[in-house]
Amino acid sequence: MAKNKHITEPDVFGFQVRIVRRGKESSRYFSHKLWGNKSKSLKAAITWRDQMLTVLKGSKTRFLKPPKNKTTTGVTGVSRTIKYDHRKDKSYLCYTVFWVSNGKSKNKTFQVGNVDKVTADDELHAFRTAKLFRSCYEFSIDNDLEFYDNKFAGWKKTRLYEDENLNAVAL
Repeated sequence: MAKNKHITEPDVFGFQVRIVRRGKESSRYFSHKLWGNKSKSLKAAITWRDQMLTVLKGSKTRFLKPPKNKTTTGVTGVSRTIKYDHRKDKSYLCYTVFWVSNGKSKNKTFQVGNVDKVTADDELHAFRTAKLFRSCYEFSIDNDLEFYDNKFAGWKKTRLYEDENLNAVAL
């Protein structure tokens, strides 16, 4: 995390700490005069910010809208769909993961393959990868970290859910 994240200096007289979680703002102003000098007020602001982030941990909004109760997989944010390609006249089995990035709804599709040729192992592999993707996203939100989806780029050739380092982050 950046050293001064959530801390601004709105004027020459002090620092402002603002943290917004689920639409509610927690803020406090740290006057240079009240705290003795500029460095002491910054130190107090950082300390207060760190305490508030600990108190508010896990309260960051994961969804733009509340999730629907309907789910095809039993995992929030992960759905199983069959997509039809009109050009090729074929249907494809997919697992799609939904998440929010910078206030915008995003999705990542793990296409298993042609419905007629999909094996149970291929489908399980795609589902487990989609589930891991979603849990990594939730871990990053809960811990105020940046979420990078690029580590899932070669998912068909690698069984990422067997990677103990990545799995430890997701759990």
